[in-house]
Amino acid sequence: MSSDGNKKQFWKRNAAKVPGSIQHVYGAQHPPFDPLLHANLIKAGNKPPPATPGKPKKATTFQEFESITSDAWDVGDDDDELLAMAAQNLNIEVVMETANKVIENHSKQQERQRLDDATELDQREEDTQEEAAAEDEEEDEEEEEDRVEEGDVTSPEVSFASQSSPYTDSRLVKSHSEAPIGSPKDAAGERAALHRQRSLPHRPPVIPLVARMADQNTSGTPAMTEREASRLDKFKQLLAGPNTDLEELRKLSWSGIPRQVRPIAWKLLSGYLPANAERRESVLQRKRQEYFGFIQQYYDSRNDEHHQDTYRQIHIDIPRTNPLIPLFQQASVQEIFERILFIWAIRHPASGYVQGINDLVTPFFVVYVFEYIEEEVENFDVSSLQEEALRNIEADSFWCMSKLLDGIQDNYTFAQPGIQRKVKALEELVSRIDESVHRHMQQYEVEYLQFAFRWMNNLLMRELPLRCTIRLWDTYQAEPEGFSHFHLYVCAAFLVRWRKEILEERDFQGLMILLQNLPTMHWGNEEVSVLLAEAYRLKFAFADAPNHYKR
Repeated sequence: MSSDGNKKQFWKRNAAKVPGSIQHVYGAQHPPFDPLLHANLIKAGNKPPPATPGKPKKATTFQEFESITSDAWDVGDDDDELLAMAAQNLNIEVVMETANKVIENHSKQQERQRLDDATELDQREEDTQEEAAAEDEEEDEEEEEDRVEEGDVTSPEVSFASQSSPYTDSRLVKSHSEAPIGSPKDAAGERAALHRQRSLPHRPPVIPLVARMADQNTSGTPAMTEREASRLDKFKQLLAGPNTDLEELRKLSWSGIPRQVRPIAWKLLSGYLPANAERRESVLQRKRQEYFGFIQQYYDSRNDEHHQDTYRQIHIDIPRTNPLIPLFQQASVQEIFERILFIWAIRHPASGYVQGINDLVTPFFVVYVFEYIEEEVENFDVSSLQEEALRNIEADSFWCMSKLLDGIQDNYTFAQPGIQRKVKALEELVSRIDESVHRHMQQYEVEYLQFAFRWMNNLLMRELPLRCTIRLWDTYQAEPEGFSHFHLYVCAAFLVRWRKEILEERDFQGLMILLQNLPTMHWGNEEVSVLLAEAYRLKFAFADAPNHYKR
């Protein structure tokens, strides 16, 4: 973009400033540039800094930042022109060299894998032969003892076939023709494999992505312990009263909410439902009717000129929401999400729709689906629910998401100033609690905005499994200003949690790959509880003394 004309074409041209019109969409991949927070990026003069291998090129002016940024709302620009501009920045030699390195590394890994597999196979055959020989000797000895003690005259074939084994069918077989094919050697091989498996270090069971999110953790404990049953009784007693004590409910909920009472607890903690039990049903009916009144009034305008860009961006983002969970790939679920996000966007023109808000619907939706089902939700077919239940889930998810966003809306207004402030506060906080980590990232020129922007924009939903997010939100809703204030300390504790892995990385690329792909897939309630405890400790130390952030 060398000319002013090109720059005008790059940004949205002649965008009508009307309520509900599309606003600039800042996604997690394109954080906004703020000179006040990045003074070190502004150099004297207009000369660009020399390129250093392995380090990203920093923008020295807003125009240069603008020229290298591609945003989701540029739907009116000429696609061919943008592609041509992008192609100019590509160096064919570098591309080919990188591609060749990738292919070479992949070939080496494949060769190493084949060698490892061959070695393992040889070892496995040797172990199997040894185990089979040992088993045969033991069986011969046992048969001989049985003959001596009982005077058994049964033939060796029948004796062998009648031996019961936990690895074979328990029924009695009379001859080799009825026995499983290859019984002696296969059974011995299975025993050998089981023996080796038992000798390995204990590995925790893999937790389903969504199922039993609050009831299972990585240690594989039972679904309902005595302590958990006692906590569930306390919740039920508290919620059964005519007026729920919200302060007591927050204290109980801080350590996690049982799945059976989570829907009603979230509605109370978010302020969607009143504490008075008699008024709840009437409030629910009124709010649900109000939401579907918005649908009738506004949803047909999604293809109007002023709203079509907003709806188009929502329509693009919905399939990307939790793509590995089949529940969210159902057409009816995606239509629900589209309605929720579109209605929220046009009712909040100060921010409009921003990429990342789509993720914030999913925890509410899953929790309120649990209100109507008992089985696992990961593969649940929502079309089996009654239409009224689906409508209730949709309306309740909309209002609770709206309550959440009311407290953090400055995260999504133009230039996202709320996120800018929180990322800066995170940097100052980490510099105080773990100077080694802070200096290590400074040494390799890792900016906090490059990884923590997504942590703030998506409330860590892209870094944690959905079951962990729901457990995290139990505490967020119980904590005063949980989403807007306590989340900062959770992010600080989360970063320092990976201290060892961070300090082991010795270049910019390695650090960024680690920070954007942290290994939390097998996390459960235990890990989240430890994270929250550390975050509370940091809050207790720093929240009432903000000057301690700075040196």
